[in-house]
Amino acid sequence: MARIVARSGERVEQLDGWSWLATAADAAATPADLLGYGNWQEAAVPGTVAGTLRSLGRLDDASADAIGLQDHWYRTQLARPLSGRLRFDGLATVSEIWIDGVKRAESSSMFAAVELDVDCAAGTEIALCFRALAPKLAAAPRRARWRPTMIQPNGLRWFRTSALGSMPGWCPPGLPTGPYRPVLRIESKAGTARIEAVDLRTSYEGGVGTVALSLTLAANASLPGSAIMRCAGGEVALQVDGEEKLAGTLSLPGITPWFPHTHGEPTLHDLTLTLDDETIGLGRIGFRSLEVDRGADGEGFGLIVNGVPVFCRGACWSNADVTTLAGGRATYEPWLRLARGAGMNMIRLPGVMSYEDDAFFALCDELGIMVWQEMMLANFDYPQGDAGFRATIAAEVETLLNRTQGSPCLAVLCGGSEVFQQSAMLGAPPEAWSGPVFDEILPAAVATLRPDIAYVPNSPSGGPLPFVADKGVTHYYGVGAYMRGLDDARRANVRFAAESLAFANVPEEISLRSGTPPAITHHPDWKRAVPRDAGASWDFEDVRDRYLERLYGLDPALLRREDPERYFALSRATVAEVMEETFAEWRRPGSPTRGALVWLLQDLQPGAGWGVIASDGEPKSAWHGLARAFRPVQLVLTDEGVNGLALHVINERPESLAAIVELTCWRAGEVAVVQAKREVALGPRSATTLSAFELIGRFFDIAYAYRFGPPGHGVTSAVLRDTTSGEVLAEAFHFPLGRGHERHPCRLAAQLEREGDEWSLVLSAQRFAQSVEIVDHGWRPERNWFHMAPGEPRRVRLLQRAGASGEPTGEVRAVNAIDRVSYSAEV
Repeated sequence: MARIVARSGERVEQLDGWSWLATAADAAATPADLLGYGNWQEAAVPGTVAGTLRSLGRLDDASADAIGLQDHWYRTQLARPLSGRLRFDGLATVSEIWIDGVKRAESSSMFAAVELDVDCAAGTEIALCFRALAPKLAAAPRRARWRPTMIQPNGLRWFRTSALGSMPGWCPPGLPTGPYRPVLRIESKAGTARIEAVDLRTSYEGGVGTVALSLTLAANASLPGSAIMRCAGGEVALQVDGEEKLAGTLSLPGITPWFPHTHGEPTLHDLTLTLDDETIGLGRIGFRSLEVDRGADGEGFGLIVNGVPVFCRGACWSNADVTTLAGGRATYEPWLRLARGAGMNMIRLPGVMSYEDDAFFALCDELGIMVWQEMMLANFDYPQGDAGFRATIAAEVETLLNRTQGSPCLAVLCGGSEVFQQSAMLGAPPEAWSGPVFDEILPAAVATLRPDIAYVPNSPSGGPLPFVADKGVTHYYGVGAYMRGLDDARRANVRFAAESLAFANVPEEISLRSGTPPAITHHPDWKRAVPRDAGASWDFEDVRDRYLERLYGLDPALLRREDPERYFALSRATVAEVMEETFAEWRRPGSPTRGALVWLLQDLQPGAGWGVIASDGEPKSAWHGLARAFRPVQLVLTDEGVNGLALHVINERPESLAAIVELTCWRAGEVAVVQAKREVALGPRSATTLSAFELIGRFFDIAYAYRFGPPGHGVTSAVLRDTTSGEVLAEAFHFPLGRGHERHPCRLAAQLEREGDEWSLVLSAQRFAQSVEIVDHGWRPERNWFHMAPGEPRRVRLLQRAGASGEPTGEVRAVNAIDRVSYSAEV
């Protein structure tokens, strides 16, 4: 909680007016040695060297690679005197702080803040030097029990810096360098008390929320006459607790708890502290309980929030801007709102990225998105025997947990990414996988500072090997990189996938219009953006192509050569279909899976990256597939072979559900050969499974498993409809013969409708339309890449893109349709 609020009685401002200069490594020992250099450039702080180069139009692969080979200097002058403190929230990575030519501090961690007491006159020069990191990495001790191939070089394990820029094959080059977090000048107001530390604990049990607050005052501060904590209409006076400490506990019976948005409301409450006549905002807090569900066999992993089992689904965060490493609400909000818009209730911050600032957690609190937070430790054989390294990690986790004390969104702290997996895959014995950081330091910090969250030693971990799917936490790529059939999602018996389903997701047409990269799949610039594992003979476009071939029965190489537009359309359709069908398996009531997160949320650069959102912020087809797969009120179909189709109805909401399930089998995409319906009533947060045979009431080979004759239908559609309003809550489809590649006249129709400033598009088809795509360069469809049964109109809200003008004008297509239909507000 110490970083949620500034200390009482202080004025905090960002220090600006910075300029930047690059020199050869060790060319200048002190700022005085820079007098002969005149090529200083204006620089944004917070920001990075790469960000400055981009703003100057000079960022390319060569200049990015050179960043780590150079020293980088930043300087500014105080516009007015400062008697207080300077705080440097993030310096990447080996850095020096100079004040009027005197070195005042050094830092070797981009994850540790540096704070200095200063008494400076106006005009005092503040200089920062970021020493060339590449030579230091090369000179670092090389001896290790294993060496990962994904992150290079091996010397990176000795430095507390992000792996971003050091992962060839999927991450742009350029070592993170510069003051990427704010530099703050902090001044105390005369005659006011200073709060040195804040310790905040919240809990929720038996309908009662409790907040315990402890304050440590500055050594020279006098105790206030009164100290009152207030929250949600309740208040309590803090009492003196030892020297220079105040403490109090407030109980709030009947308080509304915080839930992930899929299962309830993410309710937050303002917390304030009044010291005499001064009121200090301590931020917004939430009350929730959290338990880990290991399953009946004790080998699983799942989360129970406020007594409610939660299926965790979402994606792994990369970075809002990998060039600048920017933080702040305005930077995070577009991405996180899209995550919520897709129904995600968890975001994982993997150990190969960087820590995000307080605004990230505040937004996740508001949006009802749980956070799986990993320590920035990944793949390497870290020097855990080194006392200095252990102390650094201990300080890092304490800072992280202290500044997130009031955030209910933080649900999991994980030791890091693929450390156990990497060691196991490279042949190290089980006793080498872990170590004191993961076994002692991190769990102790969680127990002391955030006992209300779960601790996971590493992702993946659990089972005879860290990465097995049927025990503990896994990284699941049976469907995906390992190119197994879609039925592997059930066969693998996944318990919890902290990452899964990575594909080279083709951006939408609007994203490719810029020409960067060119929309030609054999072009080197296109392939440069396609992720690959270092040393592999394949990339993730090959993975996607394999599933395109399986789903549609076409040769991808021939298709992209002869009909590139259709290749792109089917590529987009493929990933949406695979993701939706895989999550249908995992979310069915009989599944052992308690959560799965997709790799990744957003791309790190333009092109067909892993992200389900393009680097320009445009959702891809995968995002739309996930938005359907993640619905809190859901209907899914699973193929049970000779047992027919199972219809799984899921209601995660706190309200009861009264609905009608409608089932239709279509021949030739337009003739209903079987129709059935059933009323269903589900209590809050419950699910049920129905047999299609039971709904139909007679034998019909609905899954085409018996094959006594030619198939009677090509597609089955199922609709979950609200009993009272008739609103379609969810739809599901099954293709007993596969999706196929034949195209027919679907007789698509599109009608624009306007209500005030909002536009919607009403679509219909006379023949089953498969993977319907709406293309509008000024307006983004709220939902896209969906199937549409005959006689079931679909209303799609259109959202104007930033910077676009004019009214909606576009085209509607379907991957199985010969015809297309245009729409325009002028028609």
